[in-house]
Amino acid sequence: MKKLHFESVKDKADEIVSAVIGTDEVSSCKNDFFTLHLVCEELIVNIASYAYENDGYLDVEIEKMPSEITIRFRDGGKKFNPLEREMPDTTLPLEERGIGGLGIFLTVKKMDSVVYDYVNGENVLTVKKTIVNEK
Repeated sequence: MKKLHFESVKDKADEIVSAVIGTDEVSSCKNDFFTLHLVCEELIVNIASYAYENDGYLDVEIEKMPSEITIRFRDGGKKFNPLEREMPDTTLPLEERGIGGLGIFLTVKKMDSVVYDYVNGENVLTVKKTIVNEK
């Protein structure tokens, strides 16, 4: 399992996304790389932008098995379960849709499992994706 720890996450979303998707575990998922990149970017930008009033940390754990990848995001910011948020109505024209919520919507649609938990004062969001045989 790969463990990454980031301090002072405000204004560092791009740097954190690059570090996560640059790991061997993620970058080796050639057939699913675009999806993993999209999901990581959406979740990391939200944490870096909204989790903390001032600034804080983000821990990312990545476990790649032969047929599945699991990525766990852990932060000590405000308690927030993105899965409780109402999903956007994607059938509406763009000009009629509200702002926000599309990132978690895409995450739920693109990943096989998305689970939120609040443990020991930390938000823990775990995403899993069945990966295509990459041989």
